[in-house]
Amino acid sequence: MKFGPQTTLCDRVTIEGRGVHSNAPVRIVLHPAEAGSGIVFLRTGLPAGRERLIEARWSNVTHTELCTVLGDQERAAVSTIEHLMAALAGLGVDNALVEIDGAEAPIMDGSAAPFVAAIDKVGLIAQSRRRRHLRILKTVRVDRGGAWSELRPYEGGFRLDIDIDFDAAAIGRQRKTFDLDAATFRSQIAPARTFGFVSDVKRLWQLGFALGSSLENSVALDDGVVVNPEGLRFSDEFVRHKALDAIGDLALAGAPILGCYRSHRPGHAMNALALDALFADRRAYEFVDGAPRREFAPERASARRIAAAAY
Repeated sequence: MKFGPQTTLCDRVTIEGRGVHSNAPVRIVLHPAEAGSGIVFLRTGLPAGRERLIEARWSNVTHTELCTVLGDQERAAVSTIEHLMAALAGLGVDNALVEIDGAEAPIMDGSAAPFVAAIDKVGLIAQSRRRRHLRILKTVRVDRGGAWSELRPYEGGFRLDIDIDFDAAAIGRQRKTFDLDAATFRSQIAPARTFGFVSDVKRLWQLGFALGSSLENSVALDDGVVVNPEGLRFSDEFVRHKALDAIGDLALAGAPILGCYRSHRPGHAMNALALDALFADRRAYEFVDGAPRREFAPERASARRIAAAAY
């Protein structure tokens, strides 16, 4: 990450698909947005023709079970936003309005690659304001049920150091480290698909979740073996997808991170808790844009309800 101008899309672009949990059709339109506006979701299709704006910020996260959810069910919510957020962050999009006519972002092929392709179709344009970054000043750590995550100082930009450990033979113990830039994200992270176990999917179906899950949008394992006929896109696709999810969830910090995210057995809950811990300690971070100015994020707007992390 380098100091420089903010960016937005050169033009609007439409993405259509189905939600992995609801199996409902959904249409997203990515619009250019003014400098300094950040990423904002415009939830349409609400009763009585209502609409609601939801900022893509950590303080608006309300659930992290199975996916990341912004907003609330009483007024409006948008779920499964992590792959789209990862694409925006990975390509360096600072400002965009995400118009969405349903409650769940489309799963597409289970990766961020289709979102990357849509953004690349219209391209990016530099804006008049400087990009600000979130610099980690000291290490913050969260531990939960044998999993842990840390945000640490790191002078080389934004580094991800992720490891996972599953009993399934096709996964096992995997660890991957990335120094994030657009080229690395496009080729090494964005194509990695979400994954799950056939036994878990059957249970989720009974609970009314994963109704749109299929071999076309996820890597499925049965008895520890990958059942997708095409196999894996990477030998370590599983840990790469965990890195993808982390990028999307950490993008809710509101600015690109200058630091290292180290996580053992991460998930949406751990990613969210790491941001909670960071913003709870005003000595642990600062916002910088290359000028000698120090600025802190606002206090959390509402309480978070964290659920167990899913695959």
